[in-house]
Amino acid sequence: MCTGGCAKCLGGTLIPLAVLGTLANILLFFPGGKVAEDSAHITDEVWYFGGILGSGVLMIFPALVFLGLQNNDCCGCCGNRSCGKRFAMFSSIIFAAVGVLGAGYCLILSAVALNKGPKCNTGEKWTYPFQDGNYLADHALWNLCKSPDNIVPWHLTLFSLLLVMSGIQGLLCGIQMVNGLFGTLCGDCKCCGCCGGDGTV
Repeated sequence: MCTGGCAKCLGGTLIPLAVLGTLANILLFFPGGKVAEDSAHITDEVWYFGGILGSGVLMIFPALVFLGLQNNDCCGCCGNRSCGKRFAMFSSIIFAAVGVLGAGYCLILSAVALNKGPKCNTGEKWTYPFQDGNYLADHALWNLCKSPDNIVPWHLTLFSLLLVMSGIQGLLCGIQMVNGLFGTLCGDCKCCGCCGGDGTV
């Protein structure tokens, strides 16, 4: 597959993942699927916008760049019809690095949130009743959270989705960094749809 075609495929995959990551983060602002009575009742890691910023906004830019690589017009650049394509592939490495950083940010926040557990009402106060991820293996501990209803599975499901999706995004951006390097060094397999060396179709 051409390096441009590969980049387009990666970009097309990143877009839905970015949208899903953003939606997952938004849903976390509604503990247990309900509107929080107080913003202080929302888990701290939700306010760091791992899904909205890291897995969402910072992923849109690389995705759009990747999608446009295959259609990049590179004819007549310094008398070399492939140098424009090479420069575009080089720039994609930079945007892919931004994507890796965004995915890493979301991944770390999600891992911390899963280990820490949700903030909930234990009947006495709003706090974090779980320590070091002990609730992950012992479902009996979930009863420590009296409200909001179903806050533990809600927290666990959404942050797990963010963890998995950001991991996939980071992997895809990493692949594009390698793909972009090959495209920079070797060029794309075609340029501007040209078949002949003289630039004719």
